[in-house]
Amino acid sequence: MKFVNLTPHTINVMDSEGKGELLVVPPSGSIARVAVSYNRAPDVEGIPVYVAVYGDVEGVPAAKDDVFFIVSGLVESRIQRSDIFSPGDLVRNSEGRPVGCKGLKQS
Repeated sequence: MKFVNLTPHTINVMDSEGKGELLVVPPSGSIARVAVSYNRAPDVEGIPVYVAVYGDVEGVPAAKDDVFFIVSGLVESRIQRSDIFSPGDLVRNSEGRPVGCKGLKQS
């Protein structure tokens, strides 16, 4: 089994308590994204407001035997495949910076 990271960040997968590191997956160099455009909405108290319109998923390769892809939560929520995962709940250090995730998620 192989994990391919389609995010720009190293993914440190930890156990369910956020302690033991189980897997480290560096970025692959390819990034999966959801296309997005913005429509102007009415201003609120003089502040411009924009509404995001999400489109197609880009950058996810075709399924391959024994390969799992890690993508952002937004990408994972828009593509339903058994080989697609996103990082689980974030684990943060004492300064509040993300240092890993509790497992992986799938819709």
